Amino acid sequence: MELSSISSQVSSQASAQISAQMSLVLLRKTLELQAANITGLVQAAAPASAPSNPPNLGNSIDVMA
Repeated sequence: MELSSISSQVSSQASAQISAQMSLVLLRKTLELQAANITGLVQAAAPASAPSNPPNLGNSIDVMA
């Protein structure tokens, strides 16, 4: 093998490795943003306060109608 072809292979491997690392960084950032969005949606869907029904409501069922 010639020195130039070895250098070219090393350069292309380094380039591929950098590209893979950048893809992982982008994936991590995307997942973080999605997690933040989901957290916001879950908090928005949670009830703001407990129901204000009277304490005796629903304690008995009339089965003799």
